[in-house]
Amino acid sequence: MREILIDTIAYIPPARALDNLTSEQAEHRVAGANHSIAEIVAHLEFWLTWFCSRCEGKGTPMVATAAEGWPAVASGSWPELHRRFLHGLERAAEFGDDPARLNAPLSPPIEFPPLATYTTRDALVHIGTHNAHHLGQIIVLRQMVGLWPPPSGSWTW
Repeated sequence: MREILIDTIAYIPPARALDNLTSEQAEHRVAGANHSIAEIVAHLEFWLTWFCSRCEGKGTPMVATAAEGWPAVASGSWPELHRRFLHGLERAAEFGDDPARLNAPLSPPIEFPPLATYTTRDALVHIGTHNAHHLGQIIVLRQMVGLWPPPSGSWTW
């Protein structure tokens, strides 16, 4: 599961996509964009935490509206938000270390019918694909303001 969450091979790893951003850069809203990089990461971290709690067997209810999954970002909070997101990815990847748990249905099941039969594996794949979508947005935002590629490099194709 690490290759879906942390050491991705189909797209640039999350840590590299977020590499070397200051609070000012991460919190800047690009003209025409709906969200800043920090707001997107707050959204990713929100759902990452939610899915991890479900993988731990906690019956944390799903939010009532999509807007609730986009928490506000306080000015200057980028370093802590960035740290929490990367830590959350490590936490999620640990669920993939136990094959028996990986294939077990989430208990209690998620109350949202399309996700009601999710196993831990399904939840981790969901996190990975959700991250891929939004990390692509972050890369485009970084490109738009001249912050791409990150110092750690990028793929060129």
